Amino acid sequence: MGKGCKVVVCGLLSVGKTAILEQLLYGNHTIGTEDCGTMEDVYMASVETDRGVKEQLHLYDTRGLQEGVELPKHYFSFADGFVLVYSVNNLESFQRVELLKKEIDKFKDKKEGTGLSQLQELPCCVKYGCYKPYRHQVAIVVLGNKIDLSEQRQVDAEVAQQWARSEKVRLWEVTVTDRKTLMEPFTLLASKLSQPQSKSSFPLPGRKNKGTSSSEN
Repeated sequence: MGKGCKVVVCGLLSVGKTAILEQLLYGNHTIGTEDCGTMEDVYMASVETDRGVKEQLHLYDTRGLQEGVELPKHYFSFADGFVLVYSVNNLESFQRVELLKKEIDKFKDKKEGTGLSQLQELPCCVKYGCYKPYRHQVAIVVLGNKIDLSEQRQVDAEVAQQWARSEKVRLWEVTVTDRKTLMEPFTLLASKLSQPQSKSSFPLPGRKNKGTSSSEN
């Protein structure tokens, strides 16, 4: 089991974030709980990955966002992954997910730039292996909730999938009335988070790159 990864679950108010977590983890779902506001809760989950190992996730159930209210910046600073949730019967909630993805990318790029400057300033940490680089690939999955309300649909399924492909994220349409629809997204998320980080492209002092052809320019 891994040491634990921090996953932020976020989206517009009343899209069903808490209901998704309650159903996924405990098999609990009460009709109407989507409309109950959440301040912030943290759930602990041990999720089996596609490699058969278990990854411990700290799932941060954030307060539902409203117009003019942004996701607090501290979430971007510590999150290893994000679950972005919208409701298929609420176009505004999908548009908020699009904005959240842009915010994640913007903050990630900023942290990567900071990480490089720190790397240049900390040669001893690099040499002795105590420097921990920022996770360049933040794991993101997107959930389109409430497909049981398809007669009220405002978000076209193919349009949403096209956006997901362009953003290189996986998107599932789910419903809390069917727990099975929630399993695959969180299994994939845990699997991505448990993957070892790719090695740095910067050569470390005192080490030779293995497997490099001597004829390489």
